[in-house]
Amino acid sequence: MRRLFGSVRARATVAATLVVAVVLVAAGTAVVLSLRANLIDRAGADAESAARKVAARLATGTSWNALDLPDDDDEPVQIVDGTGRVRAVSEDLESVSGTGTSGVRPSAGPAPAGGTLDDDAHLSSGEAVIDGDRDTYRWAAIEVKPRESEDDSDTGSGPDTGSGSGSGSDTGSSGGDSEAQAETDDDSDSDSDSGAGSEAEPGGDDDARTFTVFAGAPLDAADSAVRTALTVMLIGLPVLLAVVAAVTWAVTRRALRPVEGIRAELDAITGSRDLARRVPEPATHDEIAALARTTNATLAALQDAVDKQRRFVADASHELRSPIASLRTQLEVGAEHPEFLDLDGAVEDTVRLQHLAADLLLLARLDAGERPPDRPVRLADLVAREAAEHGLRARIEPERADGYEVRGSAPQLGRILGNLLDNARRHARTEVALALRQEGADAVVTVSDDGPGVPPAERDRVFERFVRLDDARTRDEGGAGLGLAIARDAAHRHGGSLAAGERPGGGAEFVLRVPLSG
Repeated sequence: MRRLFGSVRARATVAATLVVAVVLVAAGTAVVLSLRANLIDRAGADAESAARKVAARLATGTSWNALDLPDDDDEPVQIVDGTGRVRAVSEDLESVSGTGTSGVRPSAGPAPAGGTLDDDAHLSSGEAVIDGDRDTYRWAAIEVKPRESEDDSDTGSGPDTGSGSGSGSDTGSSGGDSEAQAETDDDSDSDSDSGAGSEAEPGGDDDARTFTVFAGAPLDAADSAVRTALTVMLIGLPVLLAVVAAVTWAVTRRALRPVEGIRAELDAITGSRDLARRVPEPATHDEIAALARTTNATLAALQDAVDKQRRFVADASHELRSPIASLRTQLEVGAEHPEFLDLDGAVEDTVRLQHLAADLLLLARLDAGERPPDRPVRLADLVAREAAEHGLRARIEPERADGYEVRGSAPQLGRILGNLLDNARRHARTEVALALRQEGADAVVTVSDDGPGVPPAERDRVFERFVRLDDARTRDEGGAGLGLAIARDAAHRHGGSLAAGERPGGGAEFVLRVPLSG
């Protein structure tokens, strides 16, 4: 199990499934909330339309008995006056909440005298019980106010009774509910007409002639739609996530199949140590194909490095064998016959062996990636010193105040110049030249001779290790074939380059470029 969920395929499947789950849950929640809000708004619009229809009839002065209020569950209606008394309700309405007045039994009162409708509808939510069924409703309240042009004396009250403080309208809240319920109980035993009801009205004539129509629209459709949406989500979400997980697992398995082939081949190469083998490259143009190509390029470079190392070890062993064998022979002869001991030859072989060991050590350090120290070096001084040691006079044009300052290791840069001059002196007929100049941001050193030169086809091969182009030259007269290889590697370590070319007029010319520090 741990290995399974530690794979890229398993992690990709789990990640994709979790992302899809989060997105679907968020989207589903937004859809459900939006659906519920839209359905509630629609129910509010239906309730407002029903309330305006009834209120419009009240505004025309229609009597209570002629209102013909809806008696079904879809549009329950409750009419309350400004004093908090219930004046009319839908038939079979047993209880109500959310309207501010809980009364469901109408009280006797004056007939509506007409009025004007309030432009704003006030929405609220509550419950109603009709024929024993309790449902949730969206209530809309429309107020019908008496016309301002009406004379208060027409209502049958005193001249100053219509100027109440307006506190009667406030009784439509919790306090008004209890008062209205108590007064409803009292009115149930009385046989009052419209004139008697007018005499019992508290709060003034304006309150008695102000009516609020509450009309409700059921929310069961909204609740049912939301429940249906949630059910579909709860059933569909796991199925969809299972499909996403299965598809992701299959796709990643197919996509990662070449990776398994690459891994298996690399494992086989490691076990067999056969660097000539290569991993399979998919016939695609994606990242995995690029990985396979890069892996094969790495294997090729590794094989080339190993082959070079093997040749280097073989050549080094061969080069070391000659001076060691010569030195041993001379010492053995000297031990038996001291008069035949060639001390000069023994010293020469020892020096040659010492130089070869030093070259091999420097090459090993360069192969290990050792970077030269970042120190200022006056290249003009090095050129002048190496020229003097080889009996030459360097040409430096133009002169620079900083002495052609570069960054790096003075011993390694001096080794480059010394190896180039030694190589030129071995091949020159009569002349060796050394010059230093500036080209752009580089210091350029040229070492040339009037010898046979380097053929164009051999100008890259001459820098390989243990390569000597003059096959007729004896080992004693020539070097081990490491001088130019060391010079080029050291030049690269200093950010420069070393190339072989042809001297104008014939001969060989080696060009060293090193970036100036200024």
